[in-house]
Amino acid sequence: MEDELFNARYPLFQQEAKRRPRPKRIRFSDATILLVALWAILHDRPICWACQIRHWPETLFASLGLDALPSLATMSRRLRTLPVRLLLEQVFYRLLNPTAACRRIDSKPLPVGGFSKDVDARWGYATGGKYKGYKLFCCWASSPTLPEAMVLGAMNTSDQAGGIALLKQVDRLHEGFACGYVAADATHDTNPLHAYAGAHGLQLVAPRKLPGRTLGHRQHCDPRLRSIELLEPPPLPPAAPAPRLGLELYRLRGQIERDYGHMGSFGGGLQPLPNFVRRPRRVALWVIVKLLINAVRICVASRERAGVRGNSPPTNPLDPPKFLSTVGRVSTRRPLPTDPHKQILFKNSESLIY
Repeated sequence: MEDELFNARYPLFQQEAKRRPRPKRIRFSDATILLVALWAILHDRPICWACQIRHWPETLFASLGLDALPSLATMSRRLRTLPVRLLLEQVFYRLLNPTAACRRIDSKPLPVGGFSKDVDARWGYATGGKYKGYKLFCCWASSPTLPEAMVLGAMNTSDQAGGIALLKQVDRLHEGFACGYVAADATHDTNPLHAYAGAHGLQLVAPRKLPGRTLGHRQHCDPRLRSIELLEPPPLPPAAPAPRLGLELYRLRGQIERDYGHMGSFGGGLQPLPNFVRRPRRVALWVIVKLLINAVRICVASRERAGVRGNSPPTNPLDPPKFLSTVGRVSTRRPLPTDPHKQILFKNSESLIY
């Protein structure tokens, strides 16, 4: 299974790497650096494990066309560089379909040990109790492969702060023209989040923690009142049809729970963080690669269900692989940013929200 997923990912990295010039005096390309990291993360091993040639199958190592593997120091240094992150971002966009009329946002806890010395991990509440670690916030659109936006925060980061950061990324991804509905649970029902979503063309649909109660004497923003109207419609005459828009929109939110479940329901998926994955930059890389592995797994499974045979890379490096066409439309890749500080997705992949 791991070899199949790796072989499906290898053409994507190579095709995207060919679109960018290779720097001079560089022995290992950006695609090689990411493939070595992918081999380690796919097997739930540290990066140093993948830097040893005895952990690679002979046929697979020969197919890469390498005579040696980068050292651990080279991997640690190159994984922090901007070209490697941009290549990872382009592969992410290759599998992303950001079009949706209703988005879904939620968080997933990433706990670590209670005695961990990670200074960036924080104590916070999650499902079932209080834990120490990180929290992953995702915004899923219509595509089941990858989230449209994601933010890594500490465990004590509120869903309101994570939701605002997600909507900020969605607005930046669509260049200020994002629109539609956003379904969330009751922890996102706050006036600041409703107001921020409404100011950027989005309508948040989140139930109240105590539905049916009065709103009190404080002023509430119009988007929150609209959300309450959608989920708690006023009583109508018996002959009038009951409004169903709000309930149908909120019913779509349940898909994000299944999306989170699919991320860790196979070998090589997103499981609890290993002991060697600490600090934000390592956690961010680990989570992003796990999401990409899950996206390729979904594409391969869809190809098999559709009866499509063969997944050899196309002759044109700008065309998507054949099996990607079985999972809806592949989104148009965004042009490479000319300014390194104008990245869209992974600009703050190392930072946390505090």
